[in-house]
Amino acid sequence: MNDQEDRLAQEEKERSSPTIEDTSSSDDDYYPEGGWRAWSVVFGAWCAMIPSMGLLNSLGILHAWTSTHQLKDHSESSIGWIFGAYGFFLYFAGAQAGPIFDAYGPNYIIIPGSIGIVVALVCFSFSEAPRIGFPWAIRIIALLSAIMCALACLLLKTRLPQNLKAGATIDFKALKEPNYAVTTIAVFLVEFAVFIPITYISSYAIHVGINDRISYLLIAFLNVGAIPGRFLPGLIADRLGRFNVMALTSFVCAILTLALWLKSGDNLAAIICYAVFFGFWSGAAISLTPVCISQVCATQDYGKRNGTTFTIVSIGTLTGIPIAGAIQQRDGGEYEGLIIFGGVLYLAAAVAFTLARGVCRGWSLKTKF
Repeated sequence: MNDQEDRLAQEEKERSSPTIEDTSSSDDDYYPEGGWRAWSVVFGAWCAMIPSMGLLNSLGILHAWTSTHQLKDHSESSIGWIFGAYGFFLYFAGAQAGPIFDAYGPNYIIIPGSIGIVVALVCFSFSEAPRIGFPWAIRIIALLSAIMCALACLLLKTRLPQNLKAGATIDFKALKEPNYAVTTIAVFLVEFAVFIPITYISSYAIHVGINDRISYLLIAFLNVGAIPGRFLPGLIADRLGRFNVMALTSFVCAILTLALWLKSGDNLAAIICYAVFFGFWSGAAISLTPVCISQVCATQDYGKRNGTTFTIVSIGTLTGIPIAGAIQQRDGGEYEGLIIFGGVLYLAAAVAFTLARGVCRGWSLKTKF
């Protein structure tokens, strides 16, 4: 009798003990809330974003300066390939980073990337310039980037153990699914469009006779608008639907570009208003596009789907700026065709998000998706 009771007790103990799978699942579901461990990773991620996204959002200043100084003898289309390449490598390489992160953790990505950013900026500072201000400005940016990247390398940690069996992050076969394919087209178009105003707004201001200092500050005005533009559309999207908000913001960006920027001429107030309002309404292109992708795929497929989409998007970021530059060059240095090109791309993006919403969820105006 005692042996039978001992056996039953042992079986009950084994049933109540977590298996390897159970332990792994509980690890996956555990998220540190607050405290040094959680907030230090948040701060490290913020530090890592400053050099990469900070430079991306300041392309207009670098374009305006180099096109009138170091690269003044080169065509706008040729100059555009330089800045298009930056966006391309940022998106294309970023899409491939997922499996490396899963398999080896963040340091194998963050440390080489940090070295590359700082070395590139230092080398850029030695390019020829007519006065001392430009090279030292770039060196200061390189120093700040070095500090931010060092903090990121020290603070960023992965929550889960390394997964050496992590798979590839590209799956073009997924484009056979209509929901995912039309969403990818919409994301491609909005990312194709967003870098044209960011890159050319300062150059446009210089072209119409506004002094250089104010022209460079337009990027600051644009980014001031982008601060609330990154999170407020997300709050609204929780109520109205992500695709609905992306269609709306893309349409507003098109109207702002075609009605305000195109007609602003040398009116400084109109140009500043465009920069601020465009910064706000275009912010959703950064914050909501990954969420739109997550809505049309299973959770376990999100890494591959997001990587596939942004690999395709990187082609748009590579070609959008030089195509706009070629249009400007064709028009004899005038910006009308370039501005219309950017506005039409935003209109196409608005239509694409509307179509994606219809294909995925239906055509009712009351649909929240």
